[in-house]
Amino acid sequence: MKENENNQEETGYRSMPLIGDDAPAFKADSTVGEINFPNDYKGKWVIFFSHPGDFTPVCTTEFIKFAQMQEEFKELNTELLGLSIDSIYSHITWLKSIRDKIKYKGYGNIDINFPIIDDFNMKVAQKYGMIHPKAKWSQEEVMEQLSTTGKSKSKDSFSTHTVRAVFIIDPHAIIRAINYYPLSNGRNLDEIKRLILAMQKSDEENVQTPEGWYPGDDLIIPPPKTYESAIERIKEEGSYCPEWYFCLKKDKTERKRYSERYED
Repeated sequence: MKENENNQEETGYRSMPLIGDDAPAFKADSTVGEINFPNDYKGKWVIFFSHPGDFTPVCTTEFIKFAQMQEEFKELNTELLGLSIDSIYSHITWLKSIRDKIKYKGYGNIDINFPIIDDFNMKVAQKYGMIHPKAKWSQEEVMEQLSTTGKSKSKDSFSTHTVRAVFIIDPHAIIRAINYYPLSNGRNLDEIKRLILAMQKSDEENVQTPEGWYPGDDLIIPPPKTYESAIERIKEEGSYCPEWYFCLKKDKTERKRYSERYED
């Protein structure tokens, strides 16, 4: 623990908030104007994510996919909020380049309408633990260093890039899920959507969801807290309970609405 504290003091970076914590508040400029978080998002779910840098290929594919899915997230009462330590001017120029020049998986002329925060001073990223100083450099950065200086990146040098962090924050501004990806690998946005659907189902019906759950799959009835309820739940109509601790029930949600894997 003391070693971690010393490392934080040396690098100036803070540890990340945890699931169940209040999402750290902040004010920041963005590509759509000032963001006052979480006040601007009261009653909404938020996908707050960071990307390592503008004008990088992996981030470009992610932003195209985020933009493509933005309306799908809105249908789930969910807003997108991006961040990197680049300036507003860099963000704007990059977004224009994506719209005018990039095509990916058949998608082109994509407008990125969700806000991207200018965190040039790294204050917001530090609050959320988005900067991992010893994260490996991305391939494009290594190649850029080699082409400009003839030298490789030092494995001991600190990075100030944000990693691919994802914080899913609920309508009460509580952090409900956290995911981190390395600089070199893009995120699975369909999985992020699936997780939001699962958490919303758990909140609405006081149930749990099994691995890989999609709407329409069986739901898990939470474990009982007393012996009496353990016996009663086995007799509950409409449930399948091979053991007192393992009970499933049907979900009435229409499957095809959410997942292509259920299409006939």
